Amino acid sequence: MAMPLTLLCLHGWGGSQESFDELRRALKGTDIVVLAPDFPGFGEAPEPRHPWTNEDYVTWVAKYIHEHIKGPYALLGHSHGGRIAIKLSSTLPTGHLPRRQAGCPLPTHLFLCAPAGIRHPRHIKRIIGLTLAKTGKFFLSIPGFKYLQPLGKKILYKLVRVHDYEKASPVMRQTLINIAREDLRPLLSKVTIPTDIFWGRDDRMTPYIDAQIIHKGIKDSILHTFPGIRHRVHRDKAKEIAEVIHDRIDQHA
Repeated sequence: MAMPLTLLCLHGWGGSQESFDELRRALKGTDIVVLAPDFPGFGEAPEPRHPWTNEDYVTWVAKYIHEHIKGPYALLGHSHGGRIAIKLSSTLPTGHLPRRQAGCPLPTHLFLCAPAGIRHPRHIKRIIGLTLAKTGKFFLSIPGFKYLQPLGKKILYKLVRVHDYEKASPVMRQTLINIAREDLRPLLSKVTIPTDIFWGRDDRMTPYIDAQIIHKGIKDSILHTFPGIRHRVHRDKAKEIAEVIHDRIDQHA
């Protein structure tokens, strides 16, 4: 390679820069420089002052790129980070995407590891579940029910599958609701840069049907699937992903 190329990695909800430790090790000794910042509210980064939307995350990433990356870069996103990577990489008209306001260029290559962003009816149920969680907390606070709080809360959150919500602060809870509402399908056809998609066939967080939707939506994308792997594809298959990354970057050097 003529010059080192930066690989910017965006972690998933509840993750941090440590989510890419395996990938860093797999890429050690190459000419690829890995950057993996903590999103606000995760890892060592303070929470945003108000609930964010996906656009807020795109704006933040665009600013990070403008301030920390000089020259060409490739973009990798896992889960929520993949959602933001898709939005940032879509070629919408000038003025409609915050990255352009920050003078942020498109990445040379896009790597998506089980990205979120495809909305199904189950997401509506999840949002309803968040509301039920709030209601359930109210009932558990009624005198006479307080002794049930520890067990009741655990059962309630398990029933509606909102463990992320349970752990989050009020700001991050509303942020989680905000980002889950958006369906990225309309943006897929606007991603025109070379794209590789990595997915575990046994993923329960982002089902394999989403892989097929995204693969079909992003023209000429390449889908890599791994039997027996769940949502941690970026960690459990870091070596295989690193090999693809190195190969693709060498091709476009």
